Amino acid sequence: MASKTIYVLNGPNLNLLGAREPEIYGKTTLADIETATKARGRELGFSVEFRQSNAEGALIDWVQEAAAKGAGLIINPGAYTHTSVALFDALSAAKLPKIELHLSNIHAREAFRRQSMTAPAVDGVMMGFGAAGYRFALEALKSLIESRAGS
Repeated sequence: MASKTIYVLNGPNLNLLGAREPEIYGKTTLADIETATKARGRELGFSVEFRQSNAEGALIDWVQEAAAKGAGLIINPGAYTHTSVALFDALSAAKLPKIELHLSNIHAREAFRRQSMTAPAVDGVMMGFGAAGYRFALEALKSLIESRAGS
């Protein structure tokens, strides 16, 4: 495997974690999640490139960068999960192991949140585990990467 970098991309409003609807998303901030994710990544033998943007185009650019430079990708598309054909297309074109991640269980939420436009373009979906989902997604992604490498 050429790269040992995992890209962890976060979509709109995730910069507000800890303050925005803590009854749904928890009280952990995105900075706290980043620190924990990078630490767990190191334990698993990866560096983690952790990013957040409210802009759809930035997320698409980063998916393309991950496809060119990364070993794997975890994406929490936020609200773009339910609306972005462009993000679906970028994920579909990215030929690396990919996991979609959600802090909450989107199937237990409002009807419009139950449909993911991006999920068909990834290898798996992790949801409903709060901030711990990032750790679980890293562990699952390591398994995907190893299985693709024939380890």
